[in-house]
Amino acid sequence: MSSMVRLICPNLKCRSVLSVPASARGKTVRCRQCGSRIQVPSSAGQPGSTPRPSEAAPSNSPTAE
Repeated sequence: MSSMVRLICPNLKCRSVLSVPASARGKTVRCRQCGSRIQVPSSAGQPGSTPRPSEAAPSNSPTAE
């Protein structure tokens, strides 16, 4: 089963919704409305694909008064 990937054109003057086949993942496509080149994400919902906040928590040690 071939699913479609939906993208929004990053061109702020265009912002068209594009539907591309899943086989286009990891490739560059062109918006039919404005001609901008768009990189299709290699996978959707892959764990670790979003940036994580830093693992180190700030020190909450009480100050001496």
